[in-house]
Amino acid sequence: MASRFNHFYLVEIQYLGFRYHGWQFQHGLKTLQGMLEKTLNFLFQGEKFKILGAGRTDAMVSAESAYFELFTNQALDLESFARELNENLPADINVLNVEIVDSKFNIIQDVRLKTYQYYFASVNKKYPFAAPLMNCIHHSLDISKMKEAARLFEGENDFRHFMVGDAENKSIVREIKESRIEENTALRASFFPEKSYVFIVKGKGFMRYQVRMMMGALIRIGRNEISLQDLEHALQGNPPNFTKLNAAASGLMVKEVEFKS
Repeated sequence: MASRFNHFYLVEIQYLGFRYHGWQFQHGLKTLQGMLEKTLNFLFQGEKFKILGAGRTDAMVSAESAYFELFTNQALDLESFARELNENLPADINVLNVEIVDSKFNIIQDVRLKTYQYYFASVNKKYPFAAPLMNCIHHSLDISKMKEAARLFEGENDFRHFMVGDAENKSIVREIKESRIEENTALRASFFPEKSYVFIVKGKGFMRYQVRMMMGALIRIGRNEISLQDLEHALQGNPPNFTKLNAAASGLMVKEVEFKS
């Protein structure tokens, strides 16, 4: 693809994903890729271009910092391009930075680490305005046990039971560099529950729904539906004695993407 174009740009964006059906273009649905391509078509007025994301996100997942690569045959003034792109994008997508990269840069293969954050709270009433950013769980949760369980994900583990689809021909052993739960102090609003938490997980790559299913297992731990031993057993690749729980997408956020230097 790079051979078809002469100029290459890495664009950092942030977005609220609540009204989008994920990153990838889908006919008849509002997606991040579709909205960006529509806006770029308007700005480039028929000039050829291509965009490629650093990874796909599910419907309603947000990003504090995410990236796509832009391939064009025209040199861009970075400052004016970023400004014009922001002026024409909807309010829930924001361009943070645009930089030049060379033809050897690969936005997928050159990812070193991805950090995801999942925001949640244990509540006894609804918080409708928090719904785009936080999973408000109507159940008491044993947070201390969830914190202990989160640490079990660290290191190399078999995640065949924390993904969607057939594990055959897939790299199901993944290394998690960091996995922890802490009190949420970064994402604050008057319409949030008084106390909330964030599950932070960092690794090079994740399978489809993997982080949400990891969070689902932590929720079941917090509800005392499964034990720490049950989770350890499943992470060794053994058939789990519990059903998968895919946690709500709207609590998930891409926090950071780090590239190889």
